[in-house]
Amino acid sequence: MPINDENPWNSKSVTLFFLRIGKVAYKLELPPSLGNVHPTFHVSNLKKCLADENLHIPLDDVHIDETIHFVEKPVEIMDREIKQLKRSRIPIVKVRWDSKRGPEFTWEREDQMKLKYPHLFTDAVVSSS
Repeated sequence: MPINDENPWNSKSVTLFFLRIGKVAYKLELPPSLGNVHPTFHVSNLKKCLADENLHIPLDDVHIDETIHFVEKPVEIMDREIKQLKRSRIPIVKVRWDSKRGPEFTWEREDQMKLKYPHLFTDAVVSSS
């Protein structure tokens, strides 16, 4: 069965084929450029896709790492709090991420964010209230 879809790993539109092997498994026929992707998957991994043909994301804006995950970068620190546990206090920060799905915010540990993204902490300091 052919699947017509934009290939996020290549700027060209490709047709992918998949074969049913057994009762609950499928195998993709992938181009050599996707040799690091495991081609066999279980039917439980299939999801119904209701594609919006008018929705197009420029491929130049999509960043994928070596593990084939979308790379979303933090934009700014929105807020700062202290998470109080029984015997410890953990500083956390609310981070706004650059996401193609729209604005996305998560609470992250401040120490881990400072290690990965020190540039977010050099500009302005958000006071905790």
